[in-house]
Amino acid sequence: MSIKSFAAKVFAYIIRQKTLQWSSRPYRTQDKVFEELIKQGNATVFGQDHDFKSIKNHTDFVDRVPVRDYEELRPYVERVVLGEENVLWKGKPLYFAKTSGTTSGAKYIPITKESMPNHISAARNAILSYIAETGKADFVDGKMIFLQGSPILKEQNGIKLGRLSGIVAHYVPNYLQKNRMPSWETNCIEDWETKVDAIVGETVSEDMTVISGIPSWVQMYFERLTSITGKPVGEIFKNFTLFIYGGVNYEPYRAKFENLIGRRVDSIELFPASEGFFAYQDTQTEKGMLLLLNAGIFYEFIEVDNFLSENPKRLTIKDVEIGVNYVMIISTNAGLWGYNIGDTVQFTSTKPYRIIVSGRVKHFISAFGEHVIAKEVEEALRLSVVGTKARINEFTVAPQITPEQNELPYHEWLIEFEQEPESMSDFARKIDENMQQQNSYYFDLIAGKVLQPLKITPIVKDGFKGYMKSIGKLGGQNKVQRLSNDRKVAEALSSFKKI
Repeated sequence: MSIKSFAAKVFAYIIRQKTLQWSSRPYRTQDKVFEELIKQGNATVFGQDHDFKSIKNHTDFVDRVPVRDYEELRPYVERVVLGEENVLWKGKPLYFAKTSGTTSGAKYIPITKESMPNHISAARNAILSYIAETGKADFVDGKMIFLQGSPILKEQNGIKLGRLSGIVAHYVPNYLQKNRMPSWETNCIEDWETKVDAIVGETVSEDMTVISGIPSWVQMYFERLTSITGKPVGEIFKNFTLFIYGGVNYEPYRAKFENLIGRRVDSIELFPASEGFFAYQDTQTEKGMLLLLNAGIFYEFIEVDNFLSENPKRLTIKDVEIGVNYVMIISTNAGLWGYNIGDTVQFTSTKPYRIIVSGRVKHFISAFGEHVIAKEVEEALRLSVVGTKARINEFTVAPQITPEQNELPYHEWLIEFEQEPESMSDFARKIDENMQQQNSYYFDLIAGKVLQPLKITPIVKDGFKGYMKSIGKLGGQNKVQRLSNDRKVAEALSSFKKI
């Protein structure tokens, strides 16, 4: 055992004890966060506009601060962008994490000196939790790669701006600098395909032990590696033992990854966003990610079924139930107040509080009242692949409301296969049966012959990459939309259909 791996085990034990302290007192932890946020927000423009000085409890907060999405908070954000101080949080932010919103254009999400450390410590603690639980720490001696955006930052009115992953790249601790891949120069390459080729060139002969990134783009890296070497990734990197991911569900990719790697490796799921680092997988034996209740974020939850009602009830962690689909609302030490991040979650545990990401508020199918969410289509596909030779690269689902030849409407599954099933019709039937088990509304619509069973449209190899490139979202932190309530994505993929 090296000195570094021994030190990692000691540090992991310390962090695990600290995590147990706050996670075992969740209400007290969140109350302290709430009180500190209101205290700090009192001196801001937002706090004055919303009478923070009179807020004593959560009920007062709900009465004074409505739930807002980015578009509704934009007037305050624009004042910060123009250089005004003490608008949403004291002083000016350190950074703006710039994201490409689908409906709001470019978004500028503030990151403050109070919130920045949480982005760093959460990612670190996820790895330390893994070490503490498994006792595995030898990987710290090898090379680690984090597929991320360019670290080149611009400056606007004294505030630096860039992609979140690029901002975080400036905070890699000194003890990891020698292990970190790729080089700074390669990380600065903007074109994703060029960047992946450069990363392959730099890493193919290295002892890679940890690989991290969004699964779809790590898959692209793995495919390039196997293409130029003719070997599975696990043979190229014999000591590769840990895959860290976030952004999308890994399960639809797992079979393809294990085929590319040649074996199974442990994985850690993260839930980071520009707005905050919300959760990480703290155990290999339980489902869900530990909700970070001590990280400068106060959480509220609204049941998805009630979200669009006139005055939906805003719950705290004291009120949530396991298995219910909630819209997650946050207030943070970056100056986001009653903010709807757009993600939906379900609790898998309340001792401690663990969650899974179930989808996006705006990403669903309910053209016929079926209320289908991302978690359901991902689980249906995962179950359907079991016991078959099918391997999936990517997929999306859309309703077909007006099919030709007077057919009943149906859900169209556009799937890019690495390996097609032996019988496409049997595979489609299997997915449909699993969808009916996942969603009772969908079952009723099929049984009542309002919908016919789903149909699969095969997409050509690299078709989704071609689609993402065509809309300017190839690589980085961009993700394929799993499902939609209209035909926009499906129509855009029409030129990539397999003939």
